[in-house]
Amino acid sequence: MAEDLTRRVFLGVAGAAVVAGVAGQAALAADAKDAPKAAETKEAPKAGAIKIIGLSCSPRKGKTTAAALQVCLDAAKAVGPDIEVELIELSGMGLGIYDPTDPEAGAGEFKKIVAAITDPKVGGVIFGSPVYHGNMSSLCKAFLDRCISVKKEFGLANKVAGVVAVGAARNGGVELTIQAIQGVVMSFEMILVGDGRPTSHRGATLQNNGKDDISTDEIGLATAKNLGRRVAEVARRLAGGAK
Repeated sequence: MAEDLTRRVFLGVAGAAVVAGVAGQAALAADAKDAPKAAETKEAPKAGAIKIIGLSCSPRKGKTTAAALQVCLDAAKAVGPDIEVELIELSGMGLGIYDPTDPEAGAGEFKKIVAAITDPKVGGVIFGSPVYHGNMSSLCKAFLDRCISVKKEFGLANKVAGVVAVGAARNGGVELTIQAIQGVVMSFEMILVGDGRPTSHRGATLQNNGKDDISTDEIGLATAKNLGRRVAEVARRLAGGAK
């Protein structure tokens, strides 16, 4: 009798275990079935496009500074399908000398330019200037002076900044021009980068051969390509995109 009782208890426990196991499997199956729905309802991060703007501060439209910036932008765009590029030339936009007592005077299309470069979609700005007397152009200086309002609002903060300088000689002030522009944009809380590997200097330095042509400057073109790539890579990283 004790033996029958033990047997009944064992069978009862085993039966309960089987039932529990079946129920558990059913629950797992239900969970697995519902998993895709849960995944669908969970909001996945969406990687938006990142724009890199090249800003030509040359009074001569479509010349060597614009060409150098285009080389940078082409290299930036090649970094990935999420990179968009745009070239903006200040030439002909009516920017005059900045007068703090009358900031609207001679502003030209300044507000339009600011709206473009401070757009949240913009991850980086590459500033380009010809070299005049070992420094930036007067147009570049006038634009940066007008950016005092942008600086106060930190509208360019945490955007990547690169600089291109085009001179008549290899050692004719290109690095001095780059440093002068970098010194200004640093106060905007922008993140400065150089031209990156393998050249890895302060920025892109190109030489005009005297015929409004930079196509034969292999060293300079390499720095422009590296700068464009570097700006795009860092902008992507800051945006949480692919490394």
